[in-house]
Amino acid sequence: MKSSVENLSSLQRRLNIEIPAAVVQTTFQKYFNDIQKNVQLKGFRKGKVPLATVKSLYTERVRMDVVQDLIQTHYAQALGAHKLDPIGNPEFEFQDPIDGADFKFSAQFDVRPEITLKNYEGLTVEKEKYSFDPKRVDEVLNNLRSSKSSTVPVLEDRPAQMGDVAVIDFDGSVNGKKLDGGQGTDHNLELGSKQFIDGFEDGIVGMKVGAQKTIKLQFPTPYHAAELEGQPVEFLVTLKSLKKKELPELTDEFIKSIGGDQDLASLKKTIEKDLSESDLKKIEDDFKNRLIKNLVKENPIEVPPRLMEEQKKALIEDFKTRMKNQGMSDADYAEYVVKWDSDFANSATEMIQSSFLIDAIARKHELVCTQEDVDQKFNEYAAQTGIELQKIQDFYNKPEQMSRLTYSLTEEKVITHLMKTVKVVEVESAKLKKES
Repeated sequence: MKSSVENLSSLQRRLNIEIPAAVVQTTFQKYFNDIQKNVQLKGFRKGKVPLATVKSLYTERVRMDVVQDLIQTHYAQALGAHKLDPIGNPEFEFQDPIDGADFKFSAQFDVRPEITLKNYEGLTVEKEKYSFDPKRVDEVLNNLRSSKSSTVPVLEDRPAQMGDVAVIDFDGSVNGKKLDGGQGTDHNLELGSKQFIDGFEDGIVGMKVGAQKTIKLQFPTPYHAAELEGQPVEFLVTLKSLKKKELPELTDEFIKSIGGDQDLASLKKTIEKDLSESDLKKIEDDFKNRLIKNLVKENPIEVPPRLMEEQKKALIEDFKTRMKNQGMSDADYAEYVVKWDSDFANSATEMIQSSFLIDAIARKHELVCTQEDVDQKFNEYAAQTGIELQKIQDFYNKPEQMSRLTYSLTEEKVITHLMKTVKVVEVESAKLKKES
């Protein structure tokens, strides 16, 4: 076997391999012999079919087996000979092998970049300064009351105001033509709920029952219906009646009705505790995200192009699934992907860079995930979820699932190590630079 390496770029290689005719012929012969031993043809006993007949009938089938055999065997040998460590799946190029002739093929692939850890300990990272607004407890209580509210007619003679439920007829038109789906009769609209485009509900505020009004607006850009983006629209609105929400009092009976077994003071403490725990987790997650971003910034790494494209494709597919579940149309999805292509590419690049750095730090400080770490995590999952340990183990028995788990555990250990050295700068939420 002969082999040579071409450097297509700093992280791309093409491995050219030539296999001598004698090896090719031997490989063909091996597969023809296997078929000859087992094939049964009319007029011949098993194992007695002439080799010439086998070749005439099964050459194409054997050719596929030969290609796979030759490439698998000699590709691995050539990688070892040139001390190459490919990342991702290679792209092979070859012509069909011919029995008794040399066989040449090439494999193009990315290689792992050389990682030099320059500045990864003692990083300065901003962290949101925690503060709690007691008004949020009241907001939760009001939401609970609202969930048990009843709607009653507005009896006083007054105009519509935010928070009212307006019963309206409406008729929309664009450029003098009826807006498809833009009509409604006896529609109950809670003012302030933002069910319609911006300005519609504001236009109803101040109207009195029985009044009719033309509300002139403009569709936003972007808009889920691309043909309406930025278009002027008019709605002829008739206010037929007004209702308002009537909220229950915060009595012990009300608290019991929502499944509580506490008094009001205890309920407020529980709500504050839940909100605080959620806030602190969000702040901690955001802080870890900033730490990783700083790590990448301080230790720049060139990203293998094929790997970046694969990661970008995975991100887009994940986004597609989530957006489909939220009702996004195919056209809107396609437009979004084109519009935010650079964002997907940047995110993919940063994810790959951070994974390389996490791996390098883990190896340097012996923080790589062990079987003991995995077993401990399985036991934690079982205790938290109540799911049988065996079922959890079966779920992670797939290579892809196990790979994600082991990387996640390694990442946790690395972040814990880095956070022991990090210089934290607490910043008020309003002054904190937002990270995508």
